[in-house]
Amino acid sequence: MVVEKYNPKWVEQFSVLKEFLEKNTTEYISIEHVGSTSIPGMNAKPIIDIDIVVEDAAQFLRLKEELEKICYVHEGDRGISGREAFDNENVAINIDHHLYVCVKDNAELLRHLKFRDKLRSSPELVNEYNKIKEEILAKVGADNRAGYVQMKETDYKWFFDKVLS
Repeated sequence: MVVEKYNPKWVEQFSVLKEFLEKNTTEYISIEHVGSTSIPGMNAKPIIDIDIVVEDAAQFLRLKEELEKICYVHEGDRGISGREAFDNENVAINIDHHLYVCVKDNAELLRHLKFRDKLRSSPELVNEYNKIKEEILAKVGADNRAGYVQMKETDYKWFFDKVLS
């Protein structure tokens, strides 16, 4: 299943991941729960999205070393400038998550935080986004993650523009 009904355990999973990161790293400004799992009532892929915020490139390099010591593998920016991705396949914590590191003024980070905060404060937007996700799944199928992501980014770009305006 690509998308599941909202599950409050996602907040608990983020807390476990955040505590793990806080115990094993020091080079950051904040550790942010972003994406659909961070929004109460939002249906989501059951994968916790985390943005670690750093001051600058120098702090990023120090954090990168700390993350590598706990088995995260740097994968570059995956085509999104200023957002550094880390693979967690060998990390000693068994919670599905995506980990990114962003400099504090990075556009992608600011977009993630604004989107999260707007939806957290608007049950109407949460309901609208849940309906959009259902429409997409009905069109592409429940197990078509690539099709789901692509349709969300193309056919429903208007929704993100509305939320972020």
